[in-house]
Amino acid sequence: MSEQRIAVLDVDGTLVDTNYHHALAWYRAFRSLGETFPVWRIHRQIGMGGDQLVAALGGDDVEARIGDRVRERWVQEADPLMAEVALLPGARELIVALKERGHRVVLASSGKPHHVDHALDLLDAREIVDGWTTSEDVEKTKPAPDLLHVALEKIGEPRDAPSVVVGDSVYDVEAAKNAGMPAIVVRSGGFGDDELRHAGAVAIYDTPADLTAALDETDLA
Repeated sequence: MSEQRIAVLDVDGTLVDTNYHHALAWYRAFRSLGETFPVWRIHRQIGMGGDQLVAALGGDDVEARIGDRVRERWVQEADPLMAEVALLPGARELIVALKERGHRVVLASSGKPHHVDHALDLLDAREIVDGWTTSEDVEKTKPAPDLLHVALEKIGEPRDAPSVVVGDSVYDVEAAKNAGMPAIVVRSGGFGDDELRHAGAVAIYDTPADLTAALDETDLA
């Protein structure tokens, strides 16, 4: 068995299949305020937080004009869609397997608290994980490393504690690199393997179930 590590798990798109729901909610939110972006372009930004997504997609002008309003509208559009989401294959089993191997597990999410609560309900994970974060815990989201640092602080660990990030997007990988952590990725974010490897992913799997089956090949053995 490897030394004990902290598994820092992304939630949206990694454990819960929400990425395309979020993309559609952003599309509707922007369009309701007079800005229409192709859904595929919006999807390319899913994985970074809403504090950065608006400017990344539409530029500083769009952020200045409608940034706060589109974020508020996005919540209104996303809320009903969350009732449709499901866990990705093996999501809860991955958490259980990590705990059985002696690792600590923290869910690092910048999602709205009620969205994170819904994910925790689906995962039935409140009594399993060591802690979790929400949008109320951090101001600057991925690809900045802040969320990962806060996740460690949430469970009483220092920033340099031996940790491994599990995510689904290039933004997860970049945040991990900025935090000095290796990143394992599942393909549910919709990014190409070449993009993920170029960003710095150390391993790529189809689903959480595939990662669980291969844990002995990783730093989370």
